[in-house]
Amino acid sequence: FHLSGIIPDSDSLILSTPEIFAARYNIEVRVRNEVLSIDRVAKTIAVTNLDTGENYQEGYDFLVLSPGAVPLKPSIPGADAPHVFTVRDVVDIDRLKKHVDLPHVTDVVVVGGGYIGLEVTENLVLAGKNVTMVEMRDRVMMRLDSDIVQLLHRELHDRGVQLVLNDALTKVGPDSVTVASGASYPAQAVVMAIGVRPETTLAVDAGLQIGTTGGIVVDGHYRTSDSSIYAVGDAIEVFNQLTHKPSRLAMAGPAQRQARAAADHIFGMSQRQTGVIGSAVVRVFEQTAASTGLTEDECRAENMSFDKVYVIGEDMVSLMPESAAMHLKLLFEVPTGRILGAQAVGPGNVDKRMDVIATLIMLGGTLEDMRDLELCYSPMYSTAKDVVNNAALVALNILNRVYSQVTIGDVRRLIVEDDATIVDVREEQEFAAGHIKGALN
Repeated sequence: FHLSGIIPDSDSLILSTPEIFAARYNIEVRVRNEVLSIDRVAKTIAVTNLDTGENYQEGYDFLVLSPGAVPLKPSIPGADAPHVFTVRDVVDIDRLKKHVDLPHVTDVVVVGGGYIGLEVTENLVLAGKNVTMVEMRDRVMMRLDSDIVQLLHRELHDRGVQLVLNDALTKVGPDSVTVASGASYPAQAVVMAIGVRPETTLAVDAGLQIGTTGGIVVDGHYRTSDSSIYAVGDAIEVFNQLTHKPSRLAMAGPAQRQARAAADHIFGMSQRQTGVIGSAVVRVFEQTAASTGLTEDECRAENMSFDKVYVIGEDMVSLMPESAAMHLKLLFEVPTGRILGAQAVGPGNVDKRMDVIATLIMLGGTLEDMRDLELCYSPMYSTAKDVVNNAALVALNILNRVYSQVTIGDVRRLIVEDDATIVDVREEQEFAAGHIKGALN
């Protein structure tokens, strides 16, 4: 948000300081002091002061590792050029902001269509830059399935973003980039947002166990393979509640809870380990996209018995001037009806709906539970039968075989390949407001 000027001063991005920690919590914070190694036998760490060059050792009874994750860079020509940036912290944003504010920087290429890539893209467009987004896969936001993510593709297109899908960056030049297809795009600045890897250097050097996902292995109390060393945050391997497999989740909310659980255990208090489900939200201009639990691709990869529904409801009573459509996709287990995941896109309170469904997933909720939820209602905030309740009703009809469905993903195939006729049975005014091309009313 500093890139677009919404937050004008980069100093305001810093939420706390060593002085605040000392005054509020009696915690000594040493910035610009780098830990070089861990001696597990002596229970000491070797530290260097980056300002003075002083090297010293610090002892510990318990040690907590929270080194975070490191942005990835592709091994291609030009990837280390001075006009190529990654985004990890306030310092990175400040460097990028100073560069894109230079008079000659008009075109920016953002590589990667995940959360960071989308947020950087939006703010650069708001700052008046010509932005090209390059994504090597078939869509942005892999936490959304290919049917519902088209709404974000449309939003990016409508905002002037040149979206390049199914193409990978191969070269960065002084004022342009080249992709695998051979096309080139102007760029006086390039932002790499292709993902992160756990920062495990200290852990590896100390001989701590690293998991199959590349993160530090921890137990239910976030202890590493050394019972005196804990680890939390983006660097660790976590337990996925739905797949029952190790995974990685680089998100602030889970990291906060991990830190609290580790601190509690150090002081002799135990906490229940629930695992993670992966809930997240991002704004893309006027649209908000959110997801929780598993995607359709993930359900298939896990060979789960599942089905899905896609509903379009109003985020508030339609007579309200700000009422807008909300697209919601729900995935559920067959035959139990257990909720596996959900995704939603719309200009309204998408995050609220995903939070409700995330709560159900965490508690092992089913479609019946979702159908019977008593949610807040006012014409300005929702409808009497909220889109969440309605999605459960539609899903129960599918689960109980009340009727069969043709999914959105099937429509293109039916029209293009099978020459099918689409009959739209809605009212005339609804048909006029928007319909599938070629449909008969």
